[in-house]
Amino acid sequence: MTGLRTRPTRAVLSALGIAIGIAAMIAVVGISSSSQARLNDELARLGTNLLTATAGTDLRGQRTTLPPDTLGKVRLVDGVEQVSGTATLPVSVYRSPLSDPDATGGLTAMVADQELPGVVSGDVRTGAWLNPATSAFPTVVLGSAAADRLGVVTPGTQVWLGDTYFTVVGILDPVALAPELDRAALIGEAVATRLFGFDGSPTTVYERSADEVVEDVRALLGPTISPPSPGEVEVSRPSDALAAKNAADQAFTGLLVGLGSVALLVGGIGVANTMIISVLERRREIGLRRSLGATRRHVLVQFLVEALLLSALGGTAGCGLGAAVTATMALTNGWPFALPPETLGIAVAATIVIGAVAGLYPALRAARTPPTAALNA
Repeated sequence: MTGLRTRPTRAVLSALGIAIGIAAMIAVVGISSSSQARLNDELARLGTNLLTATAGTDLRGQRTTLPPDTLGKVRLVDGVEQVSGTATLPVSVYRSPLSDPDATGGLTAMVADQELPGVVSGDVRTGAWLNPATSAFPTVVLGSAAADRLGVVTPGTQVWLGDTYFTVVGILDPVALAPELDRAALIGEAVATRLFGFDGSPTTVYERSADEVVEDVRALLGPTISPPSPGEVEVSRPSDALAAKNAADQAFTGLLVGLGSVALLVGGIGVANTMIISVLERRREIGLRRSLGATRRHVLVQFLVEALLLSALGGTAGCGLGAAVTATMALTNGWPFALPPETLGIAVAATIVIGAVAGLYPALRAARTPPTAALNA
């Protein structure tokens, strides 16, 4: 390995090209795997058996409404285990009556029942959820985004909702399966009926069933809620949206892997360039070895091994760097560290192949150099 030791800076820079390419690929695959593991853990915690039903449009394109007895009818469907719902109110939410009427902040006032957090896997960050007592009075639970936009950090604060002061009794954590709740101010049915004339018609129905009957229940929700026109009821599964987002992330990962491959190719070209220059600079050494009895095969193996060693060093360093980047990203985002072991094996194998390809031509060129020409150079 004398050739590599005589030009250490050049060798390090060549190996660095390989290392950057491998590190990029390892990091991209590792971050993608960790993100997927986080999604799988989240779906396992939240469940994939939540269905939502909302009012759709009729044949004239007009928005329809769900009947007041919707929740009761859904509870009668075989396989249904939990049901809850929300209803959007045509009132605005402000920090105080002095707020700009046009500055709604995209917040929505909603009626909610007491089972909602359990059905949508929602957690109360601070305070408490609505109960039979608070639901009858002007009290409100704010979604996480609603609390941030209103500047509310603790329960006990009052907000202006529909020309009435409501006392905040709780603030929710972000709800992954029902993100519309993050921007909502949620009040009880009794106070909504008394103050705003709520007629009991839900806007969105949330339903949980056993995993094995989710698709069967999904097919029955429309006909159950609206027998004359089941097509006017839109049924979806929120976990599908999370999976779709992850699929989009995976597609982006493929692009990044492609960019890492380009970097790896550039690194391979760097190795080839280093070995070619090494052959030109070491022609006297080659000629001397050939004159002392070294065969073409000996010279070929020498330069090929140097190329493989150069690539292997870069690949090993790249694997370590890529794993470190993955671990850092996972730790920063609170993801589980997930780097498939076979990825490291494939990465090292790839560097060996690249080293063999990159070093083959320089090695053949060195082996074919005539001893007399080399000594006279």
